[in-house]
Amino acid sequence: MSNNPELYINVAEIEISVGAEGKTEVPPEALDALNQRLEELNGEIERYTNYADKFQYAVAVGCGLLTAALDIVDFKDAKGISSDIGLSHKTVNMFIGQYAKDQGYEGERLKGQIAFLENKFKVAQDNVWKGANIGVSAKNHHLADLAHHPTPLGLASAIAVQFLRVGTFVNKEGEWHFCFVETSKEDIAKIVVPAVITGLLNWLVAVSERKYEDETGEEMPAVIKKLAHSIASTPMLIEIIKCANNWFGHLVSDMGGSKQTAGGGMGIPGFFLSLMYEFSAIPGINETGLTEVLNDLYVKGKLDMRHELAFTEQLKAQSFNVVLNELLVRTLYMITSIERHLIYNGTIKGINWKLVAPFGNRSVDRLLAISFMTFNIADTADAAIRAAIESGGNWVVFSGRFVARYNFVGAGRAALAIVKEVSNEKKEAQLIHER
Repeated sequence: MSNNPELYINVAEIEISVGAEGKTEVPPEALDALNQRLEELNGEIERYTNYADKFQYAVAVGCGLLTAALDIVDFKDAKGISSDIGLSHKTVNMFIGQYAKDQGYEGERLKGQIAFLENKFKVAQDNVWKGANIGVSAKNHHLADLAHHPTPLGLASAIAVQFLRVGTFVNKEGEWHFCFVETSKEDIAKIVVPAVITGLLNWLVAVSERKYEDETGEEMPAVIKKLAHSIASTPMLIEIIKCANNWFGHLVSDMGGSKQTAGGGMGIPGFFLSLMYEFSAIPGINETGLTEVLNDLYVKGKLDMRHELAFTEQLKAQSFNVVLNELLVRTLYMITSIERHLIYNGTIKGINWKLVAPFGNRSVDRLLAISFMTFNIADTADAAIRAAIESGGNWVVFSGRFVARYNFVGAGRAALAIVKEVSNEKKEAQLIHER
């Protein structure tokens, strides 16, 4: 498509006149612009047109089924997953130990390391849920307390505790609760003093800006203004950084359980479980029962960060068959397209390489969408059937086994392929309409 803006101006501003004999007269330069634009549109439409045939569709389905079968066969059994979980426990415990040493602790016992970090990085909302009758217990308070989530919302919740003195909880019914924490005069001073200093410094910067503009008659350079306001906001930024550091340190202390259950017990929820729980707490979605399912996965299925780290090893293994499927579809598309062009043209010189190349054309995008949807359907059916057999009718066990077997990498790739196909369809319609 042309990037010349004059071309579009000419096309949009064509002046057509009618002669004495009623014939339409178009200026030659306008006609040239129209023909050039039409040629460009035809080339773009050709790229966004799907030329795949039934045989290529069948090949795409076959690739999806083949790689799904390989994924099912390659799946790690419970023994393999358990070994990964054991390894992730050791990895987390080693990280806690190293972090404690970096903070000044000299002991070697995990229990002592956790106790040291818990004491050094205290959080005000840690026990505020006790006796509050909000549906939060010792087993799930790390999941229910959003400030215990290793996510951006978790950090925002920790900042809310620090500066607004309120803890944010979502129980397994999806109900939101805001609990005010005990606040001393020292706590108020820690909040107010930096805020007041920051406000005064920014006020002085604003006064200086006005004085500069009055004396010079020019606006102060934007770079200098941003730099001045950034420096003026330093006291508050330092407090936020200190809050973030304390939040992270407390999360580390809870990764391996409490000091009473060092190396065991319930650690903090992992990144993905935390994100899912936060999603399930959105008003409207929190009425679907999703929060209870995730809570049971955490409490009964023991799906904390250590278990989630073990499942990341599965994701690496899942990626192999997803990548293999992509390579197969693209390669076989190119081979079958070359063969089809040779049969039609009788010579290699007549091949349109823009349509044959397995990248940047609508046909291969359509085949990838079909193949990955086939892959995902087969994988989902296998995960559901096996989980149903192994759960014995227990839906909590079913959920855990289904999540353990499901290929999330394949599902994500299928979603991307579908989005790409929808985008292609929309783009094609726009180009045809313009033509």
